[in-house]
Amino acid sequence: MKQQEFDNFCELLGVVSEQYGKPISTGAMMLYWQGLINHDFEAVKVALYRHIQNPDNGMFMPKIADIIRMLQGSTQDSAFNAWSKVDKAVRQVGTQVSVVFDDPIIHQVISDMGGWLSFGTKSEDEWPFVAKEFENRYRGFKARNEVIEYPKLLIGLYDAQNLPNGYKTTPPILIGDKEKAQQVLIGGTDKPALQFTEQSESTFKQLSAIGGKP
Repeated sequence: MKQQEFDNFCELLGVVSEQYGKPISTGAMMLYWQGLINHDFEAVKVALYRHIQNPDNGMFMPKIADIIRMLQGSTQDSAFNAWSKVDKAVRQVGTQVSVVFDDPIIHQVISDMGGWLSFGTKSEDEWPFVAKEFENRYRGFKARNEVIEYPKLLIGLYDAQNLPNGYKTTPPILIGDKEKAQQVLIGGTDKPALQFTEQSESTFKQLSAIGGKP
């Protein structure tokens, strides 16, 4: 969660505590905040609502561990929904064209797994394993609620061939919510996920002379 969401979080937790007839102290509020700060606020809200509706233990005021347990289910749902978009895009749009999803985490995960083009090389037998890896990676990013740097678009085969030769590229296909996908495009980066820098011979000699590592 972000610091500017603290007041909203406190208000939410206060409403939940009223539901159980147990006013929450400022100290306890801070304890909940610190225990859940690494999670997305909207996900925390959903987890709290899920706990309240849980017929097994929803009659008790949720502890931090209860909320995290619900959050794991929430991230699993998000990962499944994200994979459904990816699976549908690969099958119906294809990896020949460049695409922009409406979720930056999808871009980050696909980039970490070898890029959009690599998804087009997988066989049907490999596909369940690709899905499992994608969902696990997605859940990790979602649970940590990290501010990530992601590629603004996922390059397809045609653009991958045209760009090095200076040919014109085509606008990417937007996948999912159009406005959100446009925001993903605007907020992304052109830099490669892993950068390589060739060191000059003069720098190499200078470092070697002082015992440094090139």
